[in-house]
Amino acid sequence: MRWSEGRRSDNVIDARGRGMPIVGGGIGMAVLALVVYLMGGDPTVVLNSGGGGQPVPTDAGAPANSGAPGAPAQDQMSQFVSVVLADTEDTWNAVFKQKFGRDYEEPQLVLFSGAVQSACGLAQSAMGPFYCPNDHRVYIDLSFYRELKDRFGAPGDFAQAYVIAHEVGHHVQNLLGISDKVQAAQQRSDRAGANALSVRLELQADCYAGVWAKNATGTDDAQGDPIFTSITQEDIDQALEAAAAVGDDTIQKRSGGPVDESSFTHGTAAQRQQWFGRGFQAGSGKSCDTFGNAL
Repeated sequence: MRWSEGRRSDNVIDARGRGMPIVGGGIGMAVLALVVYLMGGDPTVVLNSGGGGQPVPTDAGAPANSGAPGAPAQDQMSQFVSVVLADTEDTWNAVFKQKFGRDYEEPQLVLFSGAVQSACGLAQSAMGPFYCPNDHRVYIDLSFYRELKDRFGAPGDFAQAYVIAHEVGHHVQNLLGISDKVQAAQQRSDRAGANALSVRLELQADCYAGVWAKNATGTDDAQGDPIFTSITQEDIDQALEAAAAVGDDTIQKRSGGPVDESSFTHGTAAQRQQWFGRGFQAGSGKSCDTFGNAL
C-alpha cells in the first residue's frame, strides 16, 4: 500500500499545541460526555454546557497546514490524514458534479490535542473524531488512532482512512440537506424514533465512506491514480473491522453493560459493515439510501 505520493489537502488546520489547558470540570466533562454517548444520548449537550472549563482558541483564521510544532509537514500521521482528506475531496468533487450538477464545498479538518473549541461546543479527545455541521469541520485528535488499534482492535492505514471518510460522509449529508431533514424528523419523534433516525444517518455515512473507498482503491473508472495501491482483501477487512469496532452493540458489550437496542445511535457492527460494503460495491451514493420513507 502506497499513499506518501498522494496530493496533500489545503484544508487541514493544525491546532495541536495551541490550545489552553482544560481546567475545572474539563476531564469530568469528557468522561460524562462519553457516558452520555454510550447510553445513546447526545454528547454535544454536555460539551455545550461548558462546565467551567477554560475556553480553547479556535484559530479560525489560521491557514491550512500551518502553525504549531507537529504541523502536517512535519509528521507522518498528519501527512497521511492530509492525503486521505485530499482524496475524499477528489471523490466528492467528481460525484457532486456528475450526480448533482453542483460544486462540492470541501470541509476543513482540524487536528487537535486534548481539547479545542468548535462551533458545536468544546471538543475533547475522549469524544473521538466528529463532524461539526455548524462550521463544516472534521475534528480529530490523532491519539484516537492508538485507541482504534489498541482498545478497539482495528489497526491499519485503511482502518484509519475509514474514520476520516465516515466523518466526511456527515459533511456530504449536511451539504445535501439530509442532516436537517433528520434533525426535523427527530424533533417530531420520541426517543426511540430519534435514535432510529440517528442510526440511519450514521449508516449512510458508513455507506458514503464505502463510496470513497471504491474510488480510493481505483476499482472504478475514476480518473487519476488511486492513493492506495496494491490493495488487498486484508486492507478492505481493516475498514470493515473498524466499522464493526465502533458498532453500538460492540461498544456496549465492551463497557460491560447489556446490549440495549433501543439506545442505539450508530448501528450494530453487522449493520455498519453491511452499509460500508454496499457503498464500496456500488461506488455510488445511489446505493446509500438508508432512510427509505423515514423522512
